[in-house]
Amino acid sequence: MINPVKGTHDIIGSDAALYNFIEAYFRTYVGLCGFEDIKTPIIEHTPLFIRSVGESSDIVNKEMYTFLDKGGRSITLRPELTAGVMRSIVSNKLFATNDLPMKFCYFGPCFRYERPQTGRFRQFHQLGIEIVGAKSYLDDVEAISTGYYSLVPLGIEDIKVKINSLGDEESRQAYKKALKEYFQDKIENMCEDCKRRFEVNPLRILDCKVPSDIEIVKNAPKMSDYLTDEAKHHLELVLNQLDNIGIPYEIDENLVRGLDYYTGIVFEFHYDGLSEIGAIGGGGHYKNLLKEVGGPDLEGVGFSCGVERIEAVLKSHPDFTPPYRSLDFYVMAIGDNGVNIAYKSMMELRLNGYSCEMNTENKSFKALFKIALRKNAKFAIIIGDDEIQSGEITIKNLKTQTQTLAKIDSLVDVAKSLHFDYLQDEKNGGSSENE
Repeated sequence: MINPVKGTHDIIGSDAALYNFIEAYFRTYVGLCGFEDIKTPIIEHTPLFIRSVGESSDIVNKEMYTFLDKGGRSITLRPELTAGVMRSIVSNKLFATNDLPMKFCYFGPCFRYERPQTGRFRQFHQLGIEIVGAKSYLDDVEAISTGYYSLVPLGIEDIKVKINSLGDEESRQAYKKALKEYFQDKIENMCEDCKRRFEVNPLRILDCKVPSDIEIVKNAPKMSDYLTDEAKHHLELVLNQLDNIGIPYEIDENLVRGLDYYTGIVFEFHYDGLSEIGAIGGGGHYKNLLKEVGGPDLEGVGFSCGVERIEAVLKSHPDFTPPYRSLDFYVMAIGDNGVNIAYKSMMELRLNGYSCEMNTENKSFKALFKIALRKNAKFAIIIGDDEIQSGEITIKNLKTQTQTLAKIDSLVDVAKSLHFDYLQDEKNGGSSENE
């Protein structure tokens, strides 16, 4: 037997339905916000991620799946989607043909070599957005609010937004200098990652997860003490607007995010009820990312969320009910004589937009009803020898157990009418004279 590769998983049954539900809601909501879908390749040239994600990040140093193709080129399975979106904007000159800011959304698989655990896989899925050509603090608010309202209506209550500002270039340089001075006599007692980050990007030390290092970080200088007046004002504008639209947040001065391209506002979405998964998602503002991959000097902001983490949070709720597949009609062809009418009726219903299946093997009436119930069918359409002889087909509401007779030539119209009444009944709270 061949098992899945460690850190990967099959998505089937109710899990697949839940993934589809998450993706469908996300795409619906971001569509309301004016984001257009973008799909980029799963593989990219390795230098794209080194230049964009950054050499000090754990992703580049530890987690990328990189290999040489048959032409000797270094290729990497994408560890995140933002870099690919930036590359696509440059490759296709989208900055020259689109109004600014450009707003893109995405949903797809990514790959990182890390220890599998709750909500973390080596092949995982991300959903997210990018706003490129961002000039206003409102673009930062738009990214945060889009992420927040992509999660809360799914049923994830008590989402907490953590936010920080990494400031402008002047702020960051002053802060990096202060951090170097603080960690100078402590770095030898810290982890190897922190030692490397100390040389490349001391801001990343704040993101260390080693308990002993966390204690050292607690007394480190705070970014807020080094923000320029302009950077402070920008943060205030963002926070005031979050207050205005009612999104709860807390300032986390150790929040730097794990990617080197972030500048200015950074944020994460947390759910305390399942703290072991870490952040459900996060993002931030980036000033030089598009320019770094060969494009014009346009700033941007975005976020991404791990779909597996969203799934883990949803499943952790005690009242969670997984989405299930529901069938509008299940056609039962009982005996050989009803097959032609059954198949034709099934196809007509499908072409009119209804989900419909039928049996392809002769089974007993009892067995077919069990199948219809397992498929969560709303109606069973019974086509047997008796029905053909009488010229009337039985349509049974599997919720109320009421039956309706329909002439063969008007079967589809009657079925559509019954389905409409069913939905109206559901909309009105499920009350029915027939229940």
